[in-house]
Amino acid sequence: DQTAILQTHDLAIGYDGRPPRVVAQQLDVSLRAGELVCLIGPNGAGKSTLIRTLAGMQPQLAGSAALMGDDVHTLSARELARRLSVVLTERVNPGLLTAYTLVSLGRHPHTNWSGRLSAQDEAAVRGALAAVGAAALADRQVIELSDGERQKIMIARALAQEPAVMILDEPTAFLDLPRRVEVMQLLRRLAHDDQRAILLSTHDLDLALRTADRIWLMTSTGDLHVGAPEDLVLSGAFEAAFQAEGVTFDPQTGAFRIVAQPRGSISVQGDGLPALWTRRALERTGF
Repeated sequence: DQTAILQTHDLAIGYDGRPPRVVAQQLDVSLRAGELVCLIGPNGAGKSTLIRTLAGMQPQLAGSAALMGDDVHTLSARELARRLSVVLTERVNPGLLTAYTLVSLGRHPHTNWSGRLSAQDEAAVRGALAAVGAAALADRQVIELSDGERQKIMIARALAQEPAVMILDEPTAFLDLPRRVEVMQLLRRLAHDDQRAILLSTHDLDLALRTADRIWLMTSTGDLHVGAPEDLVLSGAFEAAFQAEGVTFDPQTGAFRIVAQPRGSISVQGDGLPALWTRRALERTGF
């Protein structure tokens, strides 16, 4: 893929040992400028392992991952940080840092040995805060911020690096539904407006289906399906990947349903919201 910024070839991921533990192999995927890609899959499928390998934090077992034409694992830490930024799931303890100071740490790959911010660096920090809608939070201590506000600051720090690729591991993990929607919409806008390539792992399957340009779907058997959300639903790959006892994916609605022990059948006559929610209530109780 000549338009790819990040591309893998015959990549095998896992953990070194005797013998090595292979999580997934023969992975050939690409990430292009201006697109938001969601990495999804059941627990234990290897999403975090793939994220860490692509970010240069964990060595691959075989194959390669190229960032702007260079192998991720041959780049110096400074050069890698100029091209790629990472936001991890773990909560960061910022001490008494203000939001502005935390975001300014994203300029580290661009500053000299003294670490002093130039006017250009200061402009990049202010621009990153503005881009995530957090300019008003600049002078507040990060420890005082809500989870949603703090996540915006972490995204702004990654954005201040001015990377070609942003990789985020579960960026909505600690957020309530409105904040999850807000963060996903923010990342989609950053990808499209700034022509950045953004890859994020998530358990928010409904949001992934609604916001991703493409989905990387990892299965528990180590397979990786790639395509538009609609393609993976229509092909049956999405339903098969999350098939579990008592839970089914309904391709008609794009939602998961809990299958209760059947108790009988009831016919519901009617239209509109009352009929819809009456059917749902009956389904929930096993009819």
